[in-house]
Parts: sequence; C-alpha cells; structure tokens
Amino acid sequence: MIPDHLKEFLDSKVEQYNMPLFIESDPICIPHLFSKKEDIEIAGFLTATIAWGQRKTIINNAKKLMQWMDYRPHEFIVNFKEQDLKPFKKFVHRTFNGIDCVYFLQSLKNIYINHYNLEDVFSKDSDEVKNKIIHFRKLFFEMPYPLRVAKHISNPEENSAAKRINMYLRWMVRNDKKGVDFGIWKNIKASQLYCPLDVHSGNVARKLGLLNRKQNDWKAVEELTTQLKSLDQTDPVKYDFALFGLGVFENF
Repeated sequence: MIPDHLKEFLDSKVEQYNMPLFIESDPICIPHLFSKKEDIEIAGFLTATIAWGQRKTIINNAKKLMQWMDYRPHEFIVNFKEQDLKPFKKFVHRTFNGIDCVYFLQSLKNIYINHYNLEDVFSKDSDEVKNKIIHFRKLFFEMPYPLRVAKHISNPEENSAAKRINMYLRWMVRNDKKGVDFGIWKNIKASQLYCPLDVHSGNVARKLGLLNRKQNDWKAVEELTTQLKSLDQTDPVKYDFALFGLGVFENF
C-alpha cells in the first residue's frame, strides 16, 4: 500500500506541473497550434515520434515539419503529391531522417485515405491499450517500408516501453480540464492508459518506491501503472506530470 503522505506529495506535484504554463516549453505545444481534430492528432503524432533529446530541438524540428505542411497537416496528408515531399527528404532529427519522415507521411496518408483517422485505428482491437498499440503498429507498416523505419514505432510485443506512443495517447485521450492534454479521443478511456516511462520518470519512480524493476521496459510500464492506479483508478497517468517534473525540473 502506498502511504498517504506519498499520495499527497504526488498530487501536489501533479497540480504544480499539470498547468498551461507547462505547454510552452514542452513538445505538446506543437499540436496546441491547431484547433481542428485531425490537425491536432497528426501534429501530435509526428511531434511525439521525434520526442527524444533536447526539448528545444524537438520543438524546433516539429515546427519545421508543420511549416512544410503550411500549418495544415491534415489537408497536406490527404492531398500531397510526390513533389511535395522534397523538403521532407532532407529532414533530420537525431536518428530519424528523411527516409523515415517520407514513409511516415505516406503511411499517415494511407491511414486517412483507407482507415478513416488515427483515433479509429487506435480504437480497434481489444480494450487493452497494449493490444491497441500492437494493432496500430501492424497497420502503420502494412505498406512496404525500409527496414530502418520500423525502429521509430516501438513494439510492446517485444517488451519495449513505448514511451512516445504512451505519451501521445495521454495527449489525445486525457481531458484534464487544465488545457494541457486534449481529450479529443473518446473511444479510449483515461483509465486504460499506461504511464509514459523514460529514464527520468523511471528513476524518480524507483526513488519513491513505485517501481522495483530495473529495466525501463513494458513490464516496468505495467508495474508502474498498476501502482499509479492505486492512487487514482480513473486517471493514473496524470502522475506522469509529477514524475516528469520531479525528474527534469527538480533533479529529484
């Protein structure tokens, strides 16, 4: 059982970091540039895909993608021609390069032309979010793809923590009424989500006694999320704000 004082501490940190001021310096600021549902989910997906490394660099590179789409990502995705992909072929963010970027755009076009939208794809399969991610990944790679591209969509079936996908799902699903997460996807409940897990949140969770597993993998994600559900059954991933804030801003 988690002590009451720890729950109170974490709840206070959620209140501290789950605020609109958080948006400006976080990659979530990119989908916040838009109001149309499809624009938000496309901008969010592409931003979450490159969300590793320095946050300033992530934001700058994600803005570059939006600029090349004339800040109309949904319109661009469903209508682009081969010649429109020229600037994207030179895109680089760490190990995500032009080859990866072009395939991601082509796969998104396939989704919006043949599978309705991203929410619909993620809503398929069972109620278990792990299976939803696996289903999405298989569909995302249903077209022929360069082998190097596959590493950019994590696979919990291979015990990956899938941090960026879980973060993206938090963005789309949670309706926290604070204006940070969007809550525009209605077919997945916040209670079904898994907490995004990376080096920072993992280290904080271990120091707080919320996580025993040493590896940051899917088993650790399940262990941590189970603990967080004991704090809030309906919205366990709100504690991502606390873990992230303590790790990044307070060097906890």
